[in-house]
Amino acid sequence: MKKHNFYAGPSILPQYTIENTAKALHNFAEMGLSLMEISHRSKQFIAVVEEAQALFKELLNIPDGYSVIFLGGGASTQFCMVPYNLLGKKAAYLNTGAWSKKAIKEAKFFGEVDVVASSEDKNFNYIPKDFTIPADADYFHITTNNTIFGTEILHDIDSPVPLVADMSSDIFSRPIDVSKYAIIYGGAQKNLAPAGVTFAIIRNDVLGKVERAIPTMLKYQTHIDKDSMFNTPPVVPIFAALQTLKWLKQNGGIAEMEKINIKKAEMLYGEIDRNKLFKATVPDPADRSRMNVCFVMNEGFEGHEKAFNDFATERGMIGIKGHRDVGGFRASLYNALPLESVEALVKVMQEFENTI
Repeated sequence: MKKHNFYAGPSILPQYTIENTAKALHNFAEMGLSLMEISHRSKQFIAVVEEAQALFKELLNIPDGYSVIFLGGGASTQFCMVPYNLLGKKAAYLNTGAWSKKAIKEAKFFGEVDVVASSEDKNFNYIPKDFTIPADADYFHITTNNTIFGTEILHDIDSPVPLVADMSSDIFSRPIDVSKYAIIYGGAQKNLAPAGVTFAIIRNDVLGKVERAIPTMLKYQTHIDKDSMFNTPPVVPIFAALQTLKWLKQNGGIAEMEKINIKKAEMLYGEIDRNKLFKATVPDPADRSRMNVCFVMNEGFEGHEKAFNDFATERGMIGIKGHRDVGGFRASLYNALPLESVEALVKVMQEFENTI
């Protein structure tokens, strides 16, 4: 039976990435050594980092004046690195879910935090609108996609202050205007690579403005100056990320990914809205995530949740159980998930409907 991987992260990767990384684990760059045992300062691996940086810049059309670095520690470490490096007196944050709440908590260690708007009043099932970004803030922070609650900001915000975005789960899923952002960061395990590497895209002129002393490892400039080689980087995940970047380019780039992602999301949301058994947790289609589709049993059918989960799992739908804070189901439609997997899930939903 074919398995359809809807895990929210770590999650599905292109077969191209898996196969090429597996080969490199046995014999990297014809060195006769495993990727796991070569020096990160070898010319062969430095070439990997340089190519990955170049493809980041090419695929995302990153302007001059930006650096791309690879770090450890996940996006959660970025929650403190961003304010450590940027927050002088006050920062502004948009609260749209669990990850933005954690980022806000960390920022409060470094200065005043102005939460300009929050959707917590409705369990984060919408994106706040009509908020004002304070012009005296050192930066404005957003989380573009919310994996737990299934909302997504699908446009590039115009900000009067430097804009910082956590794009852990929707990077490379749609074209973005990088010039509108001061920093874009994310953990790779949602749409790029296996867990272990974090990317950061940094506009160089935003750094060096805070007066505090910053520990060496938490200072962005440290890693920019050493091209991600200040300490040993996560070698295997960076190699895997390069393979995914190559796969993206071979498959038409980001614009083509967006077309497919829109089709996948419209297909699944369409079935959720049609099917009497289910309802989407995010009511406004404009706020619904293309990456993480969250849905629950409709009124009157709540008692069938476990039965549907078992029914779907038996038919190869893996990882659709919703997060405990939302319940129900979550189908993650990352770039590497083929359209046929969404078609398979829709068919299962229809088959289950016919049994009720």
